[in-house]
Amino acid sequence: MKNIFIKWFMAMNAFLIRISKGRVGSQLGTQTILILHTIGRKSGQPRSIPIAYFLHEGKYLVVESNWGKDNHADWYFNIQSQPQASVEVKGETVQVNARFAEGEEYVRLWDQLTKKHPPYLDYQKMTKRKIPIAIFEPAG
Repeated sequence: MKNIFIKWFMAMNAFLIRISKGRVGSQLGTQTILILHTIGRKSGQPRSIPIAYFLHEGKYLVVESNWGKDNHADWYFNIQSQPQASVEVKGETVQVNARFAEGEEYVRLWDQLTKKHPPYLDYQKMTKRKIPIAIFEPAG
């Protein structure tokens, strides 16, 4: 039931963000939301998902917590397969290249992001996997 509610909520939020050009649904509590557009690695079809992000040095950072589940979110695999994507932020679409933080960069960003949004620490405790941080850099 929880997964159904999450999927319904995310679909509704993406709809509100799109029709309002980011004026509604792009701020949920302390989190800022963008819509990530990827290509499905298996289907080859466009996929979109609203997801929390942080703007950092001109890049969009996304913590792939997947609500603390032991499996990665589908978009994680889509990005690994095709790192070119786009993000919709406040009514604007930005072409981006994606990569995942590693090493010292990961440690530094994880520390910063968990200070901004402490629930990520709880999600990390709920799963055995190391929660990735995706970095979306504007293309061009």
